[in-house]
Order: sequence, then C-alpha cells, then structure tokens
Amino acid sequence: MSPSLSVIVPAYNEAARLGKTLPIIFEYLKAHYPDAEVIVVDDGSTDETCSVIEQSFAQPHGLDTILVPTPVNRGKGHAVRSGLLAARGQIALFSDADLSTPITELPKLVQPIESGSRDLTFGSRALDRQLIGVHQHWRRELGGRVFNSIVRVATGLPFWDTQCGFKAFRMRSCRSIVEGATIDRFAFDVELLYLAHKAGLRLEEIAVRWDHNEGSKVSFARDSKRMLTEVSLIRRQMREGIYDEAIKHAGQQLQLTNC
Repeated sequence: MSPSLSVIVPAYNEAARLGKTLPIIFEYLKAHYPDAEVIVVDDGSTDETCSVIEQSFAQPHGLDTILVPTPVNRGKGHAVRSGLLAARGQIALFSDADLSTPITELPKLVQPIESGSRDLTFGSRALDRQLIGVHQHWRRELGGRVFNSIVRVATGLPFWDTQCGFKAFRMRSCRSIVEGATIDRFAFDVELLYLAHKAGLRLEEIAVRWDHNEGSKVSFARDSKRMLTEVSLIRRQMREGIYDEAIKHAGQQLQLTNC
C-alpha cells in the first residue's frame, strides 16, 4: 500500500542536526500521519550525515523510510527534486533539516491539497512576520526581501516569499514540473513555483511559524549574485522553450484531476 504522504528532507553535512530533528519528525508523523514515509536525500555530505540517517532510520518508529544518496554535492535543488521523484505518496512535502519551520505546521500546507483546492502550497515568512520567533540578522533579512522583490518583477510571480524551505506538492499535478526543472542550487524554489504558475496550477502562499537557526549553507554576500544569475537563466530557458513540455503536461494533469 502506497503512503498518502511523503516527507522529504534534503541534507548536506547535517549530522549535528538530523540526530535531533529526525526523531521529532518521526514522532509527529507517527501520531498524525502513521502511513507517511520519510525520505532523506544525502547530498554528497562529507561528515557523518549518512550514518546519522541510518541510525535514526533503524530506531523503532513504524514509518517507511528511504535514504537517497548522492555521491557528490549537487545542491539543494537537485536534492529536493531527487526526493520528490522518489516519493510514493500522493502528496509530498519537503522540509529543511533544521526544522526552522516546525513540522507541526505541516497540516497548513497538506490540508488544502487533501481537500482538492490546491496543487502546490508553500510556507511564507512574509505574510505574517509576527509568526517569526527568531529573526535572521537584519542585513540577511533585508537581502531576502530585496531578492523576493526582484523575483516578483522578473517572473511576474505574485508571491512574497519564494525561499522558505517548506513546500508541499500534489505529485500527480506537479511531477512533470519537477522532472522539467533544471536549477540545482539557490533559485530552485523560484523555478518550481514559476513553472507551476505558468502551467496554471493552483498555488497558495501560507503564513507559517519560522525560527532562524545558525549554520545556514547560504551566504547572502557570497551567493546573491549566483541567485540573480539563476533567475535570469530561468527567464532565458522559458523564452527558449526549455520548459514547454513540462508546463504542457502539468496543465493536462490538472485538467484530468478536475474532471
């Protein structure tokens, strides 16, 4: 019997965190989604991440688990896509390994998909900033706002936070856009949302609780130029027709879902 829900955790050098956060995920899912599966994608880690995952999976939690190893580091976007494509659930959600958005926020994203009203839902820190417990450094937070403003202008996406690491997908509708996406690193969220929006899928940005955790792999000062370059690449690939087949197929699946 296939699980109804797949929870995906992309991980790169997350040994210190996963030993604490995976048991929290298991405990929550066992209580509320006992038929769920947990997929962890080890994105070419050089620390003990893989061992920590295997040890956590070996504990008695009663859930199906899958480890997807990547021999070399490819980037969070590649890890998330690998996890989504390995998912057996009708709904798949990915969460950052640090649980900056608590796993208890999961129903906010999953329920609109379960009800049939949405195909893709994603957490947002921008819609209700009172839900942010621990803020990032003001420069990083300001940089995130500037980046999302640029994304809105460059892509026409009507959303305020594309980067929160907490997103859920109806896989029947979204699988083709996951397969057609190409961005392996920083702007992969923008690409997935952009393709889903172009395909006419039903998207919803949802305010979630969020706390900043130290140890982010992304440096705004170092990586902001790369992020903007990737947004430009998404626009160019759209003009060149790279995404046409994925968008067409996603639109067709949506029509079948609504029949």
